[in-house]
Amino acid sequence: MKFGLHISISGPLINVVERAVFLGCDTLQIFTRNPRGWADPKDYSKEDISAFKDGLKKKGIEPLVIHIPYLPNFASPNPDLIEKSVNMLVSDLRWAEKLGADFLVIHPGKHIGSGIASGIQRIIESIDIALSLVKNKVQLLLENTAGQGTEIGVKLEELKAIMDGCKEPERLGVCLDLCHLYVAGYDLRDRLDETLETIDDIIGLSRVKVLHGSDCKGDCGSHLDRHEHIGEGKIGKEGFERIVNHPLLCSFPLILETPKKEEEDDLKNMAKIRELVKIIPRIN
Repeated sequence: MKFGLHISISGPLINVVERAVFLGCDTLQIFTRNPRGWADPKDYSKEDISAFKDGLKKKGIEPLVIHIPYLPNFASPNPDLIEKSVNMLVSDLRWAEKLGADFLVIHPGKHIGSGIASGIQRIIESIDIALSLVKNKVQLLLENTAGQGTEIGVKLEELKAIMDGCKEPERLGVCLDLCHLYVAGYDLRDRLDETLETIDDIIGLSRVKVLHGSDCKGDCGSHLDRHEHIGEGKIGKEGFERIVNHPLLCSFPLILETPKKEEEDDLKNMAKIRELVKIIPRIN
């Protein structure tokens, strides 16, 4: 299993590579811009982008995952917000290609009381518009949600409905957030095999491309979206040990999204998750 972190893009772009190496990343996730605003990304030079891509390649850090900011809501009944959200998605799809990213992760959105079915239809329409405007090889990944408020994507069937409803389903996949999955009611701590069977039956494990990993403060089914350090939450050390060593999961890239007050937190969580790996890769 490849392990990575979500790393800040502050400062020169090449600094991201240096931070990733220092923190022991095999894979990497970034935002292209301020995740809590609508502003465009910094206008990086061709030289900056080339150095960034070359740095990742030389260090063997891949895949590169980009996460869209938090403000877009593709399920909103507000047409102005839908338009802004689609414009940002188009922009990040283009930036993902420029930066050499394999995947772009989005949250499906919140229906704000308009109903799940209506929300899902607006998500499908938004994605179809964006993908019609940007023809590249970046795969768009839907992230499952914890189920707070009117979030769509708490049930795997909702993710399947979105992917199946889009005109280009082959350009879509899933980013499986383990904390969200657990608090949504899928018991991957004590019933991991059963949960994986459910995922495979509903959306297909082949459509899962990236894992987000953190322990969680909430119980299974609590819908509490509160992340915790690896081994210190409800999934626990034993739960994560089963996850990272499971033969159906150990080939996925796992991006840690654990709490971070200082850089030492990332180092601590990276060390913890690596200590749990028992499977030794076979060399052909």
